Amino acid sequence: MDWNRRHCARRGHVLYEPVEPEYRDRIKAETALGPAWRCLRCGDFVLETPSASGPATDAPVVPRGKALRSLLIMRLLAVERVFRFFLVGAAAYAVWRFENSQGALSQLFEKDLTLFKPLATHWGYDLDHSSIVDTIRKSFNYKHSTLTVVAILLAVYAVIELIEAVGLWLAKRWGEYFAVVATAAFLPIEIHEIISKQSPFKLATFALNVVAVLYLLLAKRLFGLRGGRAAAERELHSESLLEIEKAAGEAPGSSGPAAVEPDPPVAAEAAGAELGRSGEGAPGRERAAAHPSTE
Repeated sequence: MDWNRRHCARRGHVLYEPVEPEYRDRIKAETALGPAWRCLRCGDFVLETPSASGPATDAPVVPRGKALRSLLIMRLLAVERVFRFFLVGAAAYAVWRFENSQGALSQLFEKDLTLFKPLATHWGYDLDHSSIVDTIRKSFNYKHSTLTVVAILLAVYAVIELIEAVGLWLAKRWGEYFAVVATAAFLPIEIHEIISKQSPFKLATFALNVVAVLYLLLAKRLFGLRGGRAAAERELHSESLLEIEKAAGEAPGSSGPAAVEPDPPVAAEAAGAELGRSGEGAPGRERAAAHPSTE
């Protein structure tokens, strides 16, 4: 599956016009229908006007290929955190609102839990065997002062989940660090829950959290692993279409991007063939890149 094209089909193409001729001429092609610009995400030539223009250094860094797949994984983790936020937040409000009546609180919680079950079942989340739900049920037998503390702790936990969700959804570096630290901090509690009462759901949840922590640490190169932030930035920019075109223009044997002799007729033909195809993309892109045009 071509994730780049799939994302462009849903979100639209990303077009940018660099002011430097050596860049602009490599991502623009003249066709019989007018100028075509190469999308910075999928690499296809499209008959649209670039939404922005400026120096190549100011071009948007568009996630492509591996980075785009990584973004999808991050947002799936963010959705799971949002679900936890609503569940724990509802529990915190219920404890605070009805802390003087454990009986009424228990009934309200079980009633609300029943409403969440269809949604949880749809996403494969077993609420009946959730460590969070088990902990909340145990709190119904606590005294008034203890329930106040429980409500505060649950509210803090809900806020932590929300911060994780926002950071992961926006793919921010701080969000990755926050998610790793917060998830790893709760792993000992999950281990204690598994030891006290094992269930397939608890084991699966624990395994998922461990995999999430390891993935973020290694794939995002956190805490200096695998070269740290600098290596992560280099990897992201190495996928940039403008950087790829720059490297192609500065290949051995040429004096720089401007030294590449363009061939406008061939470029126009390649771009037209690219626009006329619906299922073939990579060969057309390679052909257009190999014979750029000039204005």
